[in-house]
Parts: sequence; C-alpha cells; structure tokens
Amino acid sequence: MNQTSKNIVSEVIENRQLIKTLAKNDFKTKFAGSYLGTLWAFVQPVVTVLIYWFVFDKAIGVRASIRGELDLPYVLWLVAGIVPWFFFSDCISAGTSVLSEYNYLVKKVVFNIDILPVVKVSASVFVHVFFVVFTVGLFFAYGYMPDLYLFQALYYSIGVLLLALGMSYLTSAVSVFFPDVRQIVNIALQIGIWVTPIMWNIDDMKEQIPAAALAVLQWNPLYYIVMGYRETFIDKVWFWEHPGMTCYFWIFTGVVCLLGITVFKRLKVHFADVL
Repeated sequence: MNQTSKNIVSEVIENRQLIKTLAKNDFKTKFAGSYLGTLWAFVQPVVTVLIYWFVFDKAIGVRASIRGELDLPYVLWLVAGIVPWFFFSDCISAGTSVLSEYNYLVKKVVFNIDILPVVKVSASVFVHVFFVVFTVGLFFAYGYMPDLYLFQALYYSIGVLLLALGMSYLTSAVSVFFPDVRQIVNIALQIGIWVTPIMWNIDDMKEQIPAAALAVLQWNPLYYIVMGYRETFIDKVWFWEHPGMTCYFWIFTGVVCLLGITVFKRLKVHFADVL
C-alpha cells in the first residue's frame, strides 16, 4: 500500500461518522418525494429477479444444478448470482456521478471530497445487506438451512465492495472532465450482466465456447464474485480452495484501487474549476 492509499484509508477512518451520516442521507434522499420512499430501492431489484426467473425458468425452462449432480430451483441459482451483481452495479452507477451530484461540496475548500465515493458505496450497502438476508430466507424456504459457509458471504461482499470502490474513484474523477464516461459505464454494465455467468451456467457452455473465449470470461473479476456467492449458498466450497483465482482477484482489485485513488488524487485539484 503506497502513501496515497494510506492517506485515503486514514481519511476514511477519521471521517467514518460523517460517511455514515452522509450515506444514510444519500440512501433516504434518493427516493424522496415518492409515496413508497426507500422501498423502491428494494422493489426494483426484486421485480428484475422475477422477470429473469419467469423468462429463463418458466418460459425457456432452464434448470441449474449443484456440481452437475443435484437439481435445484433456478430461482435459487439465479438469486445467488445476481445479488452481488446488483451491489456492484449500484455502486458503480452511483459512484461514477458522485462528484457532479455533490458538486456543492466539491466547491467547498474545507470539505474532504476524498470520502465522497466511499459515501456512495456505503449507501449501496444497505440494499445489499437486505438482499443477502433475502437470499438466506429464500434458500431456507426451499429447505436449504444456513450453515458456516454463510459467513463467507461477508468475504465476497468485502471483495466486491473494494473492487467497486476502486472503480468508482477512477470513473468519478474521469467523468468530471469527460461526462460521456457515465454513459459508457451504463453500457458496460448492460454488457457485463450478460458476459458474467449470472443467468447462464458457464459449466454448460464449456463445449460451445472456445477455450480462449472461456478464459477471457473467467478473467472477469465479477466471475470470481458470482461463482463465490454460489459456492457459498449452493456448492459449499471455501474461497481458499481456489488459490489461483483468489490471488488473481485480489491482485486485480488492488491494482484497480491503487489506480483509481491515484487518478482521483491527481485530478481533484481541478474538480472545482470544471464543476
């Protein structure tokens, strides 16, 4: 960890109460003025899950399996993979536009703008916690009891949080000077949900996808996260049983965080002038 990263970490620790307060306010004000208020934060992802479940399970008839042996309802397989994607997508979408959204704070010399991406990512945690609990409840309803592997969900949640945070520092800084970055990020997320094995099973595609293309798909860091959630809730596999993928993910995430923080720190002196 270089000096820049250490500074960010110390600033986050020093301003943890402020971050907590701003994150709560951000979460509440996002749906201010609507009758259902913050409930919309949970309704939209649930509706999305229901649509995908109906299309792929009821209309197409897709089935999933545990290590190719035991059949299980597609909705369980889908939810276990899409919950971390919701978290990542929400963090990146909100984080990219955080500086323009809080431009009145950016222009204040006394405010530490380094914590703004952390505020946005922290605000997304509220919904993610709900959906992890929702996933546990759904599995329980189908007869799958919680076990020690459930604690592994915290590990993967921290992983996707840090990955999203690093990317948010990068995209938020660049988007100040190139607003089109926000549209590029939205398109990338639309593509990402399909190239990540969320709705489809990568094991069933190995004979249909060239080895080189399959390797590229597995280099996607979200592949590690999605498969990790499924191994937590379904396959019952610990993360250290994949040492190669685990090392790759954390090296990739570390590089992204370092790059994002460095770019943010170097460009932030110009934010107020541009905004």
